[in-house]
Amino acid sequence: MNLRRIGAAFASVVLLMSPLGGCADGDDGVTDTRADKGLPVIGDAVRYDPNHLANGGRPITLQYWSWHGADEDPVIAMIDDYRRIHPNVTIEPVTVGWYDYWTKLPIALRGGSGPALFAIQNAYDASIRPNAADYAIDVRDLERDYTTADVHVQDGAVKYIDSVIDTGNIYYNKRIWREAGLTETDIPKTWDEFRRVAQRLTVYEDGSSGEDGARMAQAGFVINAISYALFYGALNYQQGELLFKDDGVTPNYDNPVTAGNMRFVKDLYDRYHVGSLALSENCVRTFGLGKAAMTYGWGWYEDSFTRYYPDLDYGIFPTPVPSADETPFAYDRYNGQATPGINTHASTEQQAVAQDFVRYLLADDDYIRKCVDANNAFPAKRSLADDPQILAKPVMKAIAPRVERLIWPGPMPDAMDSDARKAFENVFYNDMPIAQALERTQRTMVSDLRSSGFRSAESRYRFYAERREHQQ
Repeated sequence: MNLRRIGAAFASVVLLMSPLGGCADGDDGVTDTRADKGLPVIGDAVRYDPNHLANGGRPITLQYWSWHGADEDPVIAMIDDYRRIHPNVTIEPVTVGWYDYWTKLPIALRGGSGPALFAIQNAYDASIRPNAADYAIDVRDLERDYTTADVHVQDGAVKYIDSVIDTGNIYYNKRIWREAGLTETDIPKTWDEFRRVAQRLTVYEDGSSGEDGARMAQAGFVINAISYALFYGALNYQQGELLFKDDGVTPNYDNPVTAGNMRFVKDLYDRYHVGSLALSENCVRTFGLGKAAMTYGWGWYEDSFTRYYPDLDYGIFPTPVPSADETPFAYDRYNGQATPGINTHASTEQQAVAQDFVRYLLADDDYIRKCVDANNAFPAKRSLADDPQILAKPVMKAIAPRVERLIWPGPMPDAMDSDARKAFENVFYNDMPIAQALERTQRTMVSDLRSSGFRSAESRYRFYAERREHQQ
């Protein structure tokens, strides 16, 4: 789930509707007669040779729909570069607000009036897949270049892959850390160490331990329903517990591992007094204001801190694990930022140009670099995994050693995360017993996913066979 999209819900809607979203093939415009551009072929396994005429050099206009504007969408940022190579091709970006996007796009695609190119969020895979064309790129080349391409292969083809991948980390306030007498050598590697550090970083108004009901002035760690929906997956995966049962269809929420991990999180608040509900409503804000020493978050947190709390002095460290002496089944789940989709209902000419543009993107490292910057997420492209400029970013440095041990559950419908949030709220706010909350949430998840057509990708994980070894 890419939570940065929430901000896009408030973006202005710039919907340039026309009878054909892809526009007519015979648009007036520049005719390109120079096939040999004198430019080098780019790419490794996926290669792009710019020395050809797109659409035979004839003018053509396509639309690209996205819920982001030009300053946030790397695809839009690459359009001008592509047009400098192929001046006869016009790609018009169209911004549609997030909540309208997933209503209007499927209707437009099915009705034949949709854009030739469109942004994808993989939680909506089921609604776009029937209307998306297969990439005209050999999947073996994609797999050679992109570490996670294989999980997107269906029937020998892909409709999109990941440009970058995001996962969870622990953010910590460096000022609070120093004031508590801690150094980088105190960064916790296990959850037991994490709990002890969180206790040390917690401050109450009267200097007490909090057991007397004193008001918490500074939390050692904060978590809320939104972050829990991601956090519990990390805790479960570390112990070899999948989010879905062996059939790949049935949610696997109500189990002893989820219960134990919910108890662990609840104990942080109720037994060890490192957080309070009053400080947990908005974890980004609480952490940004210096009212919390640590919080769990994905890469998009850093975008919020940079934008709204530019003076915040913070660091990032990898999510702890149960044991420092044992490599976990997986450190956490990840999710990818999808590459553009191609409208299978667009004209033959439009699809050909769209395929050419997508190949250009996937061959060009600059596109992936822009995706890294825009999403604060790790490059899925192998050639950039060890790039010094990228690894200089704190989030990338934290993710790099763990990247092979991150697991993708598949394009999960948003209902899964929403249901997990409700479980957290029931336990933390409604004092519902953990067993009851998990049983209720399990039933809801099963009901919500029954007609979704979703099938887990967990069995494609490289270390899938190890899961039984890690189960306690």
